[in-house]
Amino acid sequence: MGRWVIISSERAKRPDEFLPLAPADNGPQPDCPFCKGNEGKTPPEILVSRPAGTPANGPDWSVRVVPSISPVLRIEGKLEHRAKGLYDVATGIGAHEIIVETPEHVASMAHLPEGQIGQVLDLTIQRIKDLERDPRFKYVLLFKNCGKAAGEGRFTHSRSQLIALPVTPIRLKDKLHGARQYFEFKERCIFCDILRQEMDQRLRVAEETTHFVALAPFASRFPFELWVLPKEHSADFIRMTPEQKLDLSRILKVILSKLSRALKDPPYNTILHTAPFRRARAGYWRTIDQDFHWHLEIMPRLTRVAGFEWGSGFYINPTPPEEAARFLRETTPNG
Repeated sequence: MGRWVIISSERAKRPDEFLPLAPADNGPQPDCPFCKGNEGKTPPEILVSRPAGTPANGPDWSVRVVPSISPVLRIEGKLEHRAKGLYDVATGIGAHEIIVETPEHVASMAHLPEGQIGQVLDLTIQRIKDLERDPRFKYVLLFKNCGKAAGEGRFTHSRSQLIALPVTPIRLKDKLHGARQYFEFKERCIFCDILRQEMDQRLRVAEETTHFVALAPFASRFPFELWVLPKEHSADFIRMTPEQKLDLSRILKVILSKLSRALKDPPYNTILHTAPFRRARAGYWRTIDQDFHWHLEIMPRLTRVAGFEWGSGFYINPTPPEEAARFLRETTPNG
């Protein structure tokens, strides 16, 4: 919303013309702390999917949530704000958790079975609901860094991260304000209007299931950038029905598999944009259930953001979203 993108026809690239920003490393890593049998190399699990009767922090699990060994924010302490000259500072209160998505050493969610992805979604929702109960937190950011160029660390094991924040992130605020302004002007959700138009035109729809649509957004910032949106209006990711969760597992499996095949296992980020926690206060949150629509962004890391982009706020995309969506529609997903 409110940004400019240059679709650079002079630099136009097809999927097979992109070179990975960093070579994929899908080989075994015996010291990987996230693999089955190495549970002692992580902090004790917070939540886990495992057969009844098996010991905690043992090897019999399918999805595991553990605290980050190097958290950017810590859960212990009291949230305090104070002035520092002209500036405001706050204590670094929050939570930082790792969702280990498989006990096997698999690099990307694209290679997980659909049922495994469903288990990941179940535990993710449980953790966000639990963190919502802490009055110090305003938002939980769910994201994934897959591959070195996407910010992944040393170990190439499929995992996501949850960071609970005592503030609402500025990038989400920008989306919230834009959605509210559109709603005030038209009395409709902007994301619902985008969905209607995209599903009518079919130019940028890459995949569709019963409850979800994956589309390459108009004037995408990055080549093969995708949004996954629920067809039914909802502000909150954690309020999905069981049927919707199964369907989200399905579309994620298909679209990530197609990206894997089309782009030869690219590095990518995923970011969840969902409504912040609502506390009792006057103001903006009065209409958020009507004007905001949760969605997941999937961003393959195929190009570099350089000086022009940082200096201008513009983005340069060498692949029109219509071409990206068409190519993905024609791609057969991996098994």
